[in-house]
Amino acid sequence: MRSINPYNKQLIAEYTEFTADETKAVIDAGFKAWNNWKSTGFDYRAQLMHRAAGVLREKKASLAKLICNEMGKRIAEAEAEIEKCAWVCDYYAEKAPAMLADEPIATDGLKSMAIFQPIGPVLAVMPWNYPFWQVFRFAAPALMAGNTGLLKHASNVQGCALAIENIFTEAGFPENVFRSLIIGSSQVEAVIANPKVKAVTLTGSEYAGSKVAAAAGKHLKKAVLELGGSDPCIVLDDANLDEAAQIGIQSRMLTSGQTCIAAKRFIVHEKVAGIFLEKVKAELEKYQPGDPMNRATMLAPLAKRNFVEDVHRQVSESVKMGAKIETGGTLPNDKSSCFYPATLITNVNHNMPVFYEETFGPVVAFVVVKDEKEAIQTANDSLFGLGAAIWTNDEQRSENIARKIEAGAVFVNGLVKSDPRLPFGGVKNSGFGRELSHYGIKEFCNIKSMWIK
Repeated sequence: MRSINPYNKQLIAEYTEFTADETKAVIDAGFKAWNNWKSTGFDYRAQLMHRAAGVLREKKASLAKLICNEMGKRIAEAEAEIEKCAWVCDYYAEKAPAMLADEPIATDGLKSMAIFQPIGPVLAVMPWNYPFWQVFRFAAPALMAGNTGLLKHASNVQGCALAIENIFTEAGFPENVFRSLIIGSSQVEAVIANPKVKAVTLTGSEYAGSKVAAAAGKHLKKAVLELGGSDPCIVLDDANLDEAAQIGIQSRMLTSGQTCIAAKRFIVHEKVAGIFLEKVKAELEKYQPGDPMNRATMLAPLAKRNFVEDVHRQVSESVKMGAKIETGGTLPNDKSSCFYPATLITNVNHNMPVFYEETFGPVVAFVVVKDEKEAIQTANDSLFGLGAAIWTNDEQRSENIARKIEAGAVFVNGLVKSDPRLPFGGVKNSGFGRELSHYGIKEFCNIKSMWIK
């Protein structure tokens, strides 16, 4: 496994993949650690989780630089990612005891309740685009619930994977409560099949999700999947257009467009489409490529060259079908470059790749609709259902529309984001199960009924 800086293409490090025996030894150690960890109290776990938050904040500069070097994220975004990880650690350290408190239920028994107990080692198959956040949003609730964690990270961010393991070690977590497995995808099914692994969570592509779901089903393991998205950003005729353009493009361009909950399909009411298009173009012009370590840079490289080529394929095929490029849409002259320009495409219809596929790069698909009803139909005409944004100054109108959108989250007049206080996940091909909030911490618990006469 090799970690290569996508900006300067320099080799950062090479890693030797674990053998099957080495992987099994780590799983055995994680299971043994769980037998002790599950018996610890919330106060003890919370103390350690707060310490993990402290380590994250103390090392923010070096950890952010690691993210930047391994997958190309802008340094300011990388620093914000580390801060968010510290937040989720503190959040679950404070809230887990109440979230997992015994829940009394009135029945014909003398005493009856639901109790929440850990199930054991959980495998997390995680992606490269948020190499710390995706892991901590799983690990903080899972560990606070009394489970242990096994991380199979993306091959290009193994430095981040080992850094995360070290954070838990430095925070004082017992040995083997959280371990990184340096393995490729070929070993994942064997890990899921191991009887000492009790569940699996994955954030990644539809393909990866289908493979993990099949393995989990075959071996009767609980699974939570957070997959792709083609999030609609609906802009109605009464919206604040300046704010919708600025925040909508900010959403689209986070991590150079490599985020599942980015605003990808801009669905715009025809009454404001012309003026809104100009505002969107003006916003996109601010996103010029540069060194991700330079704080003035607005557009960082994509994580790998083949990602650039895939995004360009989606753009090119859509143009052949009648779409029009308003700005961007060209490959850089350097055939090894990982940059793709901020791109705006109009005349988009439902059959084009930029509409029905997930575009994992800085590409805006602009769709004009005649009314609110068509906006809802267009938003829902997707294989995905992760997030959605609605822009309107009418509160009742926004709530009515939000209830009709097929997505795991709908944000009105704001940036779609994950938040420890809110459940996070999708419907349709965007996956199943929930992370974060009290729903997320209970995903990997045995919700046990207890009835006493």
